[in-house]
Amino acid sequence: MKLSLLDFDEVKEGKARGDMTAEERIGAADRRKMDGNSLFKEEILEEAMQQYEMAIAYLGDDFMFQLFGKYRDMALAVKNPCHLNMAACLIKLKRYEEAIAQCTIVLVEDENNAKALFRRGKARAELGQTDAAREDFLKARKHAPEDKAILRELRLLDEHDRAIYKKQKEIYGGIFGPPPQPKTQAI
Repeated sequence: MKLSLLDFDEVKEGKARGDMTAEERIGAADRRKMDGNSLFKEEILEEAMQQYEMAIAYLGDDFMFQLFGKYRDMALAVKNPCHLNMAACLIKLKRYEEAIAQCTIVLVEDENNAKALFRRGKARAELGQTDAAREDFLKARKHAPEDKAILRELRLLDEHDRAIYKKQKEIYGGIFGPPPQPKTQAI
């Protein structure tokens, strides 16, 4: 019999995933998340992502579908940070499309998650999707108005817009009218 990595993981944990109680599965996922966090801090990003993926595997859609109440909340408290931590790894690895996908998974469950909006905005900005990035940052700012990183990213987008306008003005001789005003709103 050939064991996959996930099968080996289950044997090491002591029980197959299907034989675990909800608490045991959530606990096993949380341990994987913590292992991933340690690897992330050491900048071992690929291995950190593997740990986050294994944690998410414990909390698959089939399992989540069965949960409600406090168990669902407990599982989401592990699962969503794993997706967000995966996004952080992917941004550092310049794999922006994948980072956007991880953030969007969280936003389906929690549309006002400021961290998911921020990281998706960051990935979109890196891809040159400045309008979509600005939209994410502005929504994130509504839910975390004191977050300096969000404000910094909005300022960078405004500077980017002004630089593009200046370059277009040089190229086209000012036929576009006055420079754009910052699109960010006062707090």
